[in-house]
Amino acid sequence: MPASPCSAAPLKPASKPDDFREHLATADDRGHRRWLYPQRPSGRFYTLRQWFSGFLLLVMFSGPFIKINGNPLLLFNLLERKFSILGQIFWPQDFFLFALAMLLFLTGIMIFTAAYGRLWCGWACPQTVMMEMVFRRLEWWLEGHGASQRAFNQPPWTSDKIRRKVIKHTLFFVLSFIVGNTLLSYLIGIESLWQLVTDDPRNHLSSLGAMIGFTLVFYGIFAKFREQACTFICPYGRFQSALLDENTMVVAYDHKRGESRGPWKKGETVTARREAGAGDCIDCHQCVTVCPTGIDIRNGIQMECVNCTACIDACDRVMDKIGRPRGLVRYASLNGIERGEPLRITPRMKGYAAILSILSLIFAVLLFTRSDVETVLLRAPGSLYQTSAEGNIHNLYLMKVINKTSHSVPVNLRLIGREGNLKVMGPPLVVPAGQLVQTSVLVELSPSSLTGHETRLKIEVSSNGKHLATLSTEFMGPRQ
Repeated sequence: MPASPCSAAPLKPASKPDDFREHLATADDRGHRRWLYPQRPSGRFYTLRQWFSGFLLLVMFSGPFIKINGNPLLLFNLLERKFSILGQIFWPQDFFLFALAMLLFLTGIMIFTAAYGRLWCGWACPQTVMMEMVFRRLEWWLEGHGASQRAFNQPPWTSDKIRRKVIKHTLFFVLSFIVGNTLLSYLIGIESLWQLVTDDPRNHLSSLGAMIGFTLVFYGIFAKFREQACTFICPYGRFQSALLDENTMVVAYDHKRGESRGPWKKGETVTARREAGAGDCIDCHQCVTVCPTGIDIRNGIQMECVNCTACIDACDRVMDKIGRPRGLVRYASLNGIERGEPLRITPRMKGYAAILSILSLIFAVLLFTRSDVETVLLRAPGSLYQTSAEGNIHNLYLMKVINKTSHSVPVNLRLIGREGNLKVMGPPLVVPAGQLVQTSVLVELSPSSLTGHETRLKIEVSSNGKHLATLSTEFMGPRQ
């Protein structure tokens, strides 16, 4: 079987030194940071990414304000161990659902990556969306892009340059503060966040300090660290080599059509160029100048490639100018480049899909059969039956009630199929939102209702006339 694409030889002839895997695109020979100044892309894919990113940003910043059945669209309150997904509240008692959801998520990533490569990274990853569609665009607006930005950042420092730098970094910090507060609203809820914002900051110095710290982290990522987050920190690019194969859709350079590279001479025909052994690639480096991670896609699949499609748009624009078909750089599989095979579903993808389907079915069954209120009824440890002055038999039980909703729930108990009395010890049973309440329940039956030493007992649990559950337990009586 062929080697993994990420470790295979590059899809290009050996006419140039194959040393691109021996160094980082963002570091020079001495290991110093090489700052990237990518040219602003333009083209059909970049337009689609702009629209899609706009939709994702709208969802991200409006999400905390969206309520479904009075519950947040998304909430991950780790402190209170309260989670809301699409308006459904989940508590620590639903941890098995969370574990299953994580398995579904990881399996989905495996299938998606095996079929479409790092499409997530270039189109939907929050780091890419915020960096390329928000912070980078602000920087281009203030400093220019590509060679213009590189020249702008060279000495000397002028008053205009200082002014633009101050504006840029002020905007970066403000945006980072907004992003930090938005993420905080997903953790504590928009109501709690608003309370913190409108209250005297001196009452929440620790929270304010934490928010400033998060703001500085986001500012550092988007202002300084940038593409290093994708190439150094994010593990996705590293484990993708175990998921990609020769049939995975990736952003690829068609070396069979493009090589050998060379400038397109004035008046040169395609036939003459082919007879001279030259391909369609005119070695213009436009695919390199637009790359946000600084790689050359013509060297083959690389870990740093986030499939952002900027190189596709740049190459298509050049092909249009020289009158050659688009697609020299395109979405394709390695087998599609080498053998002309269309994209297909491999046995491995089918296996992943089968696992995903089984997990999805189990998750759906557990989710739709999940009760908002869970009850557990057990005999009080060490207790025996008691006989009252009237001759009735008493049994004492311990009852635990877990309320998984976001509102208080009154709970009522009723014996089913037997005459007797059931009493909840203490005040009426009302379970606060997201709380567990433990109480004692006393059941009294007449001797004539007993069927033996152990009598099967059923108790209905209801709330405001709505049936919640039916509990079964044993009622102890004298031996007959």
